[in-house]
Amino acid sequence: MARVIWAETALRDLESIAEYIELDDPDAAKRVVRRTFEKTDQLEDFPESGSKPRGLKGTPYRRLISKPVLIYYRIEDDIAFIVHVVKEERKFDLSRIVENQK
Repeated sequence: MARVIWAETALRDLESIAEYIELDDPDAAKRVVRRTFEKTDQLEDFPESGSKPRGLKGTPYRRLISKPVLIYYRIEDDIAFIVHVVKEERKFDLSRIVENQK
């Protein structure tokens, strides 16, 4: 069983997304946050359940999809580190994930 640890950057990412959604629909913002945490909780039992995005192949990073967000994480030993959460439609430079974790 793996532990799930959230990086401060990932928590801030999710908070920013929720604040943006909350402007139009506070209930939707709460649902997004709840579903995101539910999705990452699955990593405790299935740490390798996320896909390996093309731009991150050859790295320990994976991605979970929990519409409308993408959750990026890496696995080290029995720990899944959540490193970034981004809105699905946003262009995101995947190299930032690797660079930010050095």
